[in-house]
Amino acid sequence: VAIKKVLQDKRFKNRELQIMRRLEHCNIVKLKYFFYSSGDKKDEVYLNLVLEYIPETVYKVARYYAKNKQTIPINFIRLYMYQLFRSLAYNHSLGICHRDIKPQNLLLDSETAVLKLCDFGSAKQLLHGEPNVSYICSRYYRAPELIFGAINYTTKIDVWSAGCVLAEL
Repeated sequence: VAIKKVLQDKRFKNRELQIMRRLEHCNIVKLKYFFYSSGDKKDEVYLNLVLEYIPETVYKVARYYAKNKQTIPINFIRLYMYQLFRSLAYNHSLGICHRDIKPQNLLLDSETAVLKLCDFGSAKQLLHGEPNVSYICSRYYRAPELIFGAINYTTKIDVWSAGCVLAEL
């Protein structure tokens, strides 16, 4: 297993646990268990997410190929992107926008070529008419509407980010 430890900051709403508990898909990292623990300082509380362990990321695999002056075989790229879009279609069908699609958040089992989306720390259930922050998503994968400060974006921002990942591979 892998454990993600997140400081619970009372100033910000942490949606990660409530979103992860709703997700059940073969291309999304599985939440096995969760628990709270105290930190070193008084009043520090941590949420600990116990997740299935997946050994690699698309980022590490892409770096490996780049260092060896090779390209990732096209059939692997197709397979990875197919799985990424399957996970996004599932999320989006529930109205959930991940808001941080990037190679570091795409876990990969290189033996089985199974890709799993992880890190729902920026994810949000988007509701029509409810404003959202535009300063979200990692810079190189940020959709144009976010760059221009839109607060009424849709789950399509994840599709843009996925396209950036594809271009990078």
